[in-house]
Amino acid sequence: MTTGFSSPSTLQRIAFTQPRLISSTRMTDAEGGAMNLLSDPVTGEMISKSELKRRQKQRQKDAEKAEKAAKAQSEGGAGGAGGTPKAGANMAAEEALTPNQYYEMRSRAIQKLRETRNPDPYPHKFHVTLSLTDFIARFQDKVEPGTQLADVVCVAGRLHNMRASGQKLRFYDLHAEGVKIQIMAQMQDHREGDFFEAHDLLRRGDVVGVKGVPAKTKKGELSIVPHAIQLLAPNLKMLPKASGGGFTDQEQRYRKRYLDLIMNQHVRDIFVTRARTIQYVRRYLDSLGFLEVETPMMNQIAGGASAKPFITHHNDLKMDLFMRIAPELYLKELVVGGLDRVYEVGRVFRNESIDQTHNPEFTTCEFYMAYADMYDLMDITESMVSGLVKAVTGGYKVTYHPDGKEDPNGRVYEIDFSTPWKRFEMIPELEKQLQVKFPPADQLHTEEARQWLSDLCAKNNVDCSEPRTANRLIDKLVGEYIESQCVNPSFIIGHPQIMSPLAKRHRDIPGLCERFEAFVATKEIANAYTELNDPWVQRENFEEQARQKDAGDDEAQAVDHVFLDALEHGLPPTGGWGMGIDRLVMFLTDSNTIKEVLAFPANKPEQS
Repeated sequence: MTTGFSSPSTLQRIAFTQPRLISSTRMTDAEGGAMNLLSDPVTGEMISKSELKRRQKQRQKDAEKAEKAAKAQSEGGAGGAGGTPKAGANMAAEEALTPNQYYEMRSRAIQKLRETRNPDPYPHKFHVTLSLTDFIARFQDKVEPGTQLADVVCVAGRLHNMRASGQKLRFYDLHAEGVKIQIMAQMQDHREGDFFEAHDLLRRGDVVGVKGVPAKTKKGELSIVPHAIQLLAPNLKMLPKASGGGFTDQEQRYRKRYLDLIMNQHVRDIFVTRARTIQYVRRYLDSLGFLEVETPMMNQIAGGASAKPFITHHNDLKMDLFMRIAPELYLKELVVGGLDRVYEVGRVFRNESIDQTHNPEFTTCEFYMAYADMYDLMDITESMVSGLVKAVTGGYKVTYHPDGKEDPNGRVYEIDFSTPWKRFEMIPELEKQLQVKFPPADQLHTEEARQWLSDLCAKNNVDCSEPRTANRLIDKLVGEYIESQCVNPSFIIGHPQIMSPLAKRHRDIPGLCERFEAFVATKEIANAYTELNDPWVQRENFEEQARQKDAGDDEAQAVDHVFLDALEHGLPPTGGWGMGIDRLVMFLTDSNTIKEVLAFPANKPEQS
């Protein structure tokens, strides 16, 4: 939402134009320098007087060059009654401008329209009668090549390619909703206003409204022949040209997602797939009788997962709060309260590294199901994810390039999501891969076992940074020897209890718990437990986590006394499940970095 004082430039101008009370205390050099700064009228930046003069001179030069190109629109030429030169010549002259020159020229033209309102370059409303998708669906098979219909319709979209065939015939590509149609503008069909005045205003990237009739060219291209065309929102910037490589700079694509979406159709397809994925998950859970709920984003304790949290501050309460790392504990409290099947789709925040598969904020779905266990949830996971892939892609197999589609020597995975999925027992599989015998699972919490695991990692060159706790050492071994096998969807089960403080103990094997992780293309997509509902054991696990936190593990959990109080009221036997939406969408869209599937991923500040 924009307010009158939302932009930094506005605040800066206010700060440096308001009268200032100067105390008897002498100003610092920094304050004196700040008072000498001037506001750049174009960018709003506060800069020195010499820098402002330099910019003004450069803009004047750019304006003069742009003026020469603009004269082509007003000087006599090969025009007909309107005295307008050939449109193709104008386009060619403008394409030769630099982006700065183009911006100066276009800004002056639009500023003049803003003053005269003839026409208004930013009208309030254009009545659209058909979307472009509906236009194509209705008329693609109805119009014969070389003919036009009598149906008058109104469509709108953004102009991309512009072509001219003489003065009285203009062609445009009109894009909207991921599709395009051609505008075939002929002077003889123009009904409202002057043909040249209407079309000479338009540039690539402008949003326009078109009133006209459906038609097809002799070659059979579906078009609209306009009776009138109206500028709805001008694009002041020069769009990148496909012939010049388009808009492919990865860093700029993530920073300017709006331009990325304008220029690259596949980006829109990714976000459509993402939306369909979330919709499917919601429909699936709704069909099983789950209730969607919302839980707090800011918590007094960072619980529900092992991760380093972000810290924020509440001014009224005068206290620091943690951005949630998981909604788990709140959701289980709702189950205690009698909401037997609940789920939440939302953002979580983890103050960890940014890499190909990690972003500081990401989207998860978590659900909790009373009277279910991990085995029920494995069946649900297979059913949900396999059905989702079939619904979104049309089949169960997808091709994934973990090193990127652009790498000709990169790996290629064909991932088969059909059921059943492979299952790996954690400790037996590690023993098989490493040719060793692990200590008993109920001894893995001891210092002797920790040292044995540390020596095992060192012997096999498996890196593990401090703190080298038993659960972190096991996790690194699993990543090296089991996760690497999980290309097709697979479950890893049989986790030691020390790795899962919120999971219920294994019903048959002491020291293990009832938990599974689902992996695809060697990356985790889901995690689930038979939930721990014994308050005494939960308190002991929390206290052990607190000791690990004191030992330097920033990701360990703190003791949550409110959650313990809820458990003491009785949590039914419950299965709990969480899935990362972003990673699943990566596989469905063949995106090898999480930034491709987030509309606005985290980026480092741009270097000035």
